[in-house]
Amino acid sequence: MSRLSRRDVLRLAAAGAVGYSFSGWLKALADDTAGQTKPRRSCILLWMNGGPSQMDTFDLKPGHANGGPYQAIPTSAEGVRISQHLPRLARQMHHAAIIRTMRTNEGDHGQGTFLMHTGYPPRGPVQYPTLGSLVAREIGSDEAALPNFVSIAPFRAFSPMAYSSGFLGPQYAPLLVGEANQFGQPNQQMDVAQALRVPDLLAPPEVNPEHFDSRIDLLEQMQSDFARNHPSIAARSHSTAYNRAVRLMRTEARTAFNLDEEPAALRDAYGRSLFGQSCLLARRLVERGVSFVEVNLGALPNAPAGWDTHGQNFDQVRRLSEVLDPGFATLLSDLNDRSMIGDTTVVWMGEFGRTPQIRNNGPGGGGRDHFPNAWSTVIAGGGIRGGQAFGRTSPDGTTVEDPRPVSTRDFLATVCCAMGIDHTRQNMSNAGRPIRIVEQGAMPIREVLV
Repeated sequence: MSRLSRRDVLRLAAAGAVGYSFSGWLKALADDTAGQTKPRRSCILLWMNGGPSQMDTFDLKPGHANGGPYQAIPTSAEGVRISQHLPRLARQMHHAAIIRTMRTNEGDHGQGTFLMHTGYPPRGPVQYPTLGSLVAREIGSDEAALPNFVSIAPFRAFSPMAYSSGFLGPQYAPLLVGEANQFGQPNQQMDVAQALRVPDLLAPPEVNPEHFDSRIDLLEQMQSDFARNHPSIAARSHSTAYNRAVRLMRTEARTAFNLDEEPAALRDAYGRSLFGQSCLLARRLVERGVSFVEVNLGALPNAPAGWDTHGQNFDQVRRLSEVLDPGFATLLSDLNDRSMIGDTTVVWMGEFGRTPQIRNNGPGGGGRDHFPNAWSTVIAGGGIRGGQAFGRTSPDGTTVEDPRPVSTRDFLATVCCAMGIDHTRQNMSNAGRPIRIVEQGAMPIREVLV
């Protein structure tokens, strides 16, 4: 928005379009104000779009025909070994617990993405909310400039509804920052710093601050009058969108998105990739009280399919690991250095794992296909007893051996417990019946909880 005249404000308000002029996220954030007070817990979800290979990251089988060429290296957690391409993360594993016995039985990208984000398969009329919205509802605040839920560089094409606040309403929808590029076609010339900025947080420089404030006051009066005369969810959402935008514009909270405030050496440590700088932004956001931040790692210029490595798995996973390693490791060390790790739960996961068997798919072969039967996730930081790997898969990696399979609901219940959230609480759904935060029958993994 280059100029905002009184006529522009009136015209756009009448058209219902001002939400877009402030920035593209306002419509998605429409219904209620977000929180500023530091919540009891925060969560950062590192989402690995495409389904990462557990056999080449956190559950290697060196020496077995299924194992591939990677070696397993020791970590700061006694007896726990991970991929040789994650050396920095290996030094932070005392903060983390690997869950090696995931079994979710959903091998489709869209279905798996939805399941791991919401805890429920998409079914019937119920509009299930994503995990970030549930966390925002439970531990967020209503008084701050920053939203309770921020999603950084999401790739939503597999399952748009996996990023929806569902029946909780748009007040718990995420602020979307740096929407990811088309799958398989990453932008090699991306300006990372620009991609992670929220546009239109400053008033047009040619507009006098007093004049700008008066225009905002006029707009707020118009919104209030309209909402009073036309009471509806849409009107309330529209009005609240402006209030949220103005609050953010008028406070220092907007500086959270300015990564130039960080030392160059720290930015280098995270990695100058979109993922690395997104991890740094996530730390800045939770530091300022944001309850839930999701960061995506998918397609790269030299790994265009992301973690969906049906072909050339080992080259692709190595390249992805070289981006994952500094971002994930520095996030944990940075949180620890700032005495934030006890309040911040960090989750690493994708929609499923990949086949232990190595396939000869496509040019170059050496691929791994979708595999939800025995795969790995990682939980670290707040509420987690780090320095361990929970469970064991068979020597060939095809089945869960000990002590039990962990379902999606078990895993998400564990995440909730780590953050002090009662996973059995219910919210009224759009279908007129109460729905638990996590599906009934969930068994949190007590062994990894503090």
